Amino acid sequence: MSNEIPAGLRQQAQWQAGVITRDQALGCGLSRSAIASKLAHGRWVRVYRGVYATFTGPMVRDAQLWAVVLHAGPGARLSHETAAELIRLTDSPSPLIHVTIAAKRRVVTPTGVVIHRSANRDTNWRFARGIPPHTFAEETVIDLAHAATNRDAVVAYVTAAFARDLTSEERLRREADARKKLRWRADLDEIIPRAAGGAHSVLEYRYDRDVERAHGLPPARKQVTFTKSDGRRGRRDRYYEKHDLIIELDGRRYHPDERRRLDQARDNDATATGGSTLRYGWDDVTRNQCAVAAQVHGALAKRGYTGLLKPCSPTCSALSRAG
Repeated sequence: MSNEIPAGLRQQAQWQAGVITRDQALGCGLSRSAIASKLAHGRWVRVYRGVYATFTGPMVRDAQLWAVVLHAGPGARLSHETAAELIRLTDSPSPLIHVTIAAKRRVVTPTGVVIHRSANRDTNWRFARGIPPHTFAEETVIDLAHAATNRDAVVAYVTAAFARDLTSEERLRREADARKKLRWRADLDEIIPRAAGGAHSVLEYRYDRDVERAHGLPPARKQVTFTKSDGRRGRRDRYYEKHDLIIELDGRRYHPDERRRLDQARDNDATATGGSTLRYGWDDVTRNQCAVAAQVHGALAKRGYTGLLKPCSPTCSALSRAG
């Protein structure tokens, strides 16, 4: 048999970021001796047993992902943090490559790879050429929620899915209901509708729960569109429309520098006495929620709101701060 790569195999390699399996090569007509020759002369590189890169040089990310899913075999799909990367649920590559296989299959786990097993996954979907098989958005979110070690992480995955228009409440609920075993099930029953209703980050979720609802503030409108000065469209995180008060939430967990913190405090003081926008960060909402509630209530009261501020707990400091 010729040592040349058959046209069908070349095309297969193009679809799979230059990575093919031994079975694919044989199936396209390449002989065993031709495969051995390419490996011996360095034209191909063995990535895993029976999985080859048809190029030399570094393995780019797409090639790495294809190599793992091909090594994992029929029905395997990239999942968890790696699927989140592919569907744009997250913005950075996962340090480990996650792949899910059928529960009864056994696969050697390479270094840098995490293999998950599932007994009830539909693996018959045909993905578009060039796209490595991966779990869909709903599966990915619920997989990640199930594996999460704290509630904030569950909130982060669910809210990100809605913020990026990757799912709907109905589809995500259906996927959660289909799982026989699911950590955080009761929490998801509460988190999913909140996220679908406009809580598009952990910080927004925490503001709604710990500042607004916990202290009896009126419900703000969520994700309100507006036109920026340059004509582009933007969204207001929270808008108390009747009282013309905007709440902007900066979800970065890192402590801001001193200048930014002072600027925020200055802007909030100005708003509380007649401006239109209050800005809060992670520490404000998660550590000083009672003070935030008092400030928001004070700003609303100056704009005509007559509702009472209520304490969130016996130790709540909101009322003493509201004076």
